[in-house]
Amino acid sequence: FQIDKYLYHMRLSEETLQEVSQRFGREMEKGLGADTNPTASVKMLPTFVRSTPDGTEDGDFLALDLGGTNFRVLRVKVSDNGLQKVEMENQIYAIPEELMRGSGVQLFDHIAECLANFMEKLKIKDKKLPLGFTFSFPCHQTKLDESILVTWTKGFKCSSVEGKDVVSMLRKSIKKRGDFDIDIVAVVNDTVGTMMTCGYDDHNCEVGLIVGTGTNACYMEEMRHIDLVEGDEGRMCINMEWGAFGDDGVLNDIRTEFDREIDMGSLNPGKQLFEKMISGMYMGELVRLILVKMAKEGLLFGGKLTPDLLTTGHFETRYVSAIEKEKEGLQKAHEILTKLGLEPSHEDCVATHRICQIVSTRSANLCGATLAAVLRRIKENKGLDRLRSTVGVDGSVYKKHPHFARRLHKTVRKLLPDCEIRFVRSEDGSGKGAAMVTAVAYRLAAQHKARQKILEALKLSHEQLLEVKQRMRIEMEKGLGKETHTEATVKMLPTYVCSTPDGTEKGDFLALDLGGTNFRVLLVRVRNGMRRGVEMHNKIYSIPVEIMQGTGEELFDHIVHCISDFLEYMGMKGVSLPLGFTFSFPCQQNNLDEGILLKWTKGFKATGCEGEDVVNLLKEAIHRREEFDLDVVAVVNDTVGTMMTCGYEDPYCEVGLIVGTGSNACYMEERRNVELVEGEEGRMCVNMEWGAFGDNGCLDDIRTEFDLAVDELSLNPGKQRFEKMISGMYLGEIVRNILMDFTKRGLLFRGRISERLKTREIFETKFLSQIESDCLALLQVRSILQHLGLETTCDDSIIVKEVCTVVARRAAQLCGAGMAAVVDKIRENRGLDFLKVTVGVDGTLYKLHPHFSTVMHETVKQLSPKCEVTFLQSEDGSGKGAALITAVACRIREAGQR
Repeated sequence: FQIDKYLYHMRLSEETLQEVSQRFGREMEKGLGADTNPTASVKMLPTFVRSTPDGTEDGDFLALDLGGTNFRVLRVKVSDNGLQKVEMENQIYAIPEELMRGSGVQLFDHIAECLANFMEKLKIKDKKLPLGFTFSFPCHQTKLDESILVTWTKGFKCSSVEGKDVVSMLRKSIKKRGDFDIDIVAVVNDTVGTMMTCGYDDHNCEVGLIVGTGTNACYMEEMRHIDLVEGDEGRMCINMEWGAFGDDGVLNDIRTEFDREIDMGSLNPGKQLFEKMISGMYMGELVRLILVKMAKEGLLFGGKLTPDLLTTGHFETRYVSAIEKEKEGLQKAHEILTKLGLEPSHEDCVATHRICQIVSTRSANLCGATLAAVLRRIKENKGLDRLRSTVGVDGSVYKKHPHFARRLHKTVRKLLPDCEIRFVRSEDGSGKGAAMVTAVAYRLAAQHKARQKILEALKLSHEQLLEVKQRMRIEMEKGLGKETHTEATVKMLPTYVCSTPDGTEKGDFLALDLGGTNFRVLLVRVRNGMRRGVEMHNKIYSIPVEIMQGTGEELFDHIVHCISDFLEYMGMKGVSLPLGFTFSFPCQQNNLDEGILLKWTKGFKATGCEGEDVVNLLKEAIHRREEFDLDVVAVVNDTVGTMMTCGYEDPYCEVGLIVGTGSNACYMEERRNVELVEGEEGRMCVNMEWGAFGDNGCLDDIRTEFDLAVDELSLNPGKQRFEKMISGMYLGEIVRNILMDFTKRGLLFRGRISERLKTREIFETKFLSQIESDCLALLQVRSILQHLGLETTCDDSIIVKEVCTVVARRAAQLCGAGMAAVVDKIRENRGLDFLKVTVGVDGTLYKLHPHFSTVMHETVKQLSPKCEVTFLQSEDGSGKGAALITAVACRIREAGQR
């Protein structure tokens, strides 16, 4: 009891431990921040290890372990044939005293010689094996295979190594010999090795902890929080160097006089203060200092001291473990104290036992407090309520002390009640661990290479894009020519829209918009002069399936019924207004107010309409109702509407583009080039129907196996091939097919194809936009994938994001190549060296995808350097656009009448 009172300051309450944990969390933040790192005591060093094992590692590896007076060479065979197993052979070599103090070159020559000896023995000198190098000294790492020694510790003093990269020194020594070659892949700190060794058996392992002579920890941190390394994708293991916690004074209030005394007598006063309260190198010494002080005060051994008890280092840490053993503890205490020349009473032995208990418990508690901070951080990084994680542990104190591990686990559970933490003892982190880091690096590199090779086919060069532009131009000419039009794939349909708005349009117009399961009626008021602008009112009506698939009369009667309802709703019954009809189905136009339906699409099947003029069908239905009369002025395609809406804002707008579910474009062509229509003067807007570009096979050399797969399973195989490479309806499917291919090859999702991944259309295009959005952390990418029923790791998320990027980028580039062909044709039509033109654009892919528009704009700029192209987002081309076409037609008609 009196001991507990005497050592009151060493017994830390749960509140104190919580406080230490919070402080440590703040120190971690400091170490990670670019501005705060230079002054932070916990250095949080990036290790460039970006991934833990997934169990599919495979191959033959070497490892080198240098961290003390001995060093080891190992050969580690990792095999994955369903039974993960690791075979190891190793050899220990001594480092003579004179080498530890000699020159760096001598040291590395010696290491190279031992390596050669080892390989000779195993008869593997002729192989070029990958090697992992565990180098347990403070280093500054800049790459996985580059590590600059900051200072020697542990009795090493080799000249001219500090400040140099140890890998290149070793490489030089090996090269100088010339009798074998190895590939040094990774330099590893022993803490990281510990995490990786456990990670091979337990994929939840994301923390490594060592409590031995010294103490340190590492864990997987999100790249976005690591200021010292470029990039925000994925994770990286951080070597915390946590022994230095408190070096800036943050632990002064809980350090005791004994801690201060130990620090003053150490080789590095003021440094590694946290380590000095915890690790094996100091635990026995702390007990000795307490015994000495209490004996001096007459509280122990009848006030008697012996020379042995007064000698630094004579109470070893292994004594603490021995004395705390359940059964023979007190007897051990008696033996040890006697060996130190004392004559202990039973009470002295009990007291010594209690002192050991208090010192080692404090050590376990402090260690648990900092570990809890690390785990809490991982939990917050992942945005979880409950964290399930594994800590790989090594070190003599953890492994040999009878109660340390149990107390450590208990503290962590107390401080983090909402987490399930498993502790796994690591076997040989510095040997096997180094080989594991190498094996993972090898696997990642091989998989990355395999994926890049597959994605290569989707990456288009400048030359290929130029070629696409030229082919589009050829197809455009075919569609325009009278002779070639019938077999042309890009139809280049005349729209009879011969002028864009000039700003003098005015009046009230009705617009109808029929292009899907909904149908809109709009009233558009166009004003000119000072109050120039457009005011719109609209109402949406649904079209029941039975009407979509009934007779044409029923469909058009329903449409007229909706118009009647709208006019009543607007209080305009009986008014006769000019009307524009956006009819987004394939039509052949022979006049602005005549559109012959070629074929129904999008689920419409109304009988008696194909081959008929839709304007007549509408007029007949109006007459059947005998309620109002309307002047149908124009039938409009939504692409043309898009161009007209922007043309009202910008007189340079002479091109319309839609990139949404589908894709299409239109532009103002010289009338003389539109051979299907009489007349040479002026211009006419041509609806290109460019989605069908490539249907004659002219794009086959750039279509990939994934495009073929998507086309085969679509509703219209062989048709709209260009559209299938660029529009929103298909991009998700291309991505899904690539992901399936990757998974089949074991390059993704650990080779497991889920049923969800086999399901068509699960990858909506909106997911592509979300996944690629820059502000989105990979966490959210993971949750999108989980929502799709795909269990993913962090690495998987990066890969999915990359696939999305490649597919969307290609789409934007192809779209840009098509656009470049259009603007250059306009430029050449007019015999200009330089053309300034605006493109009106609409469509969800263009508007919502974070990078599509940028990439497309860049492509047009590169492929058509003689054009200055501005892109303007259109608002409601199918509604407002139809009304504007009607307004322009009315303006021209009135001018003609005048």
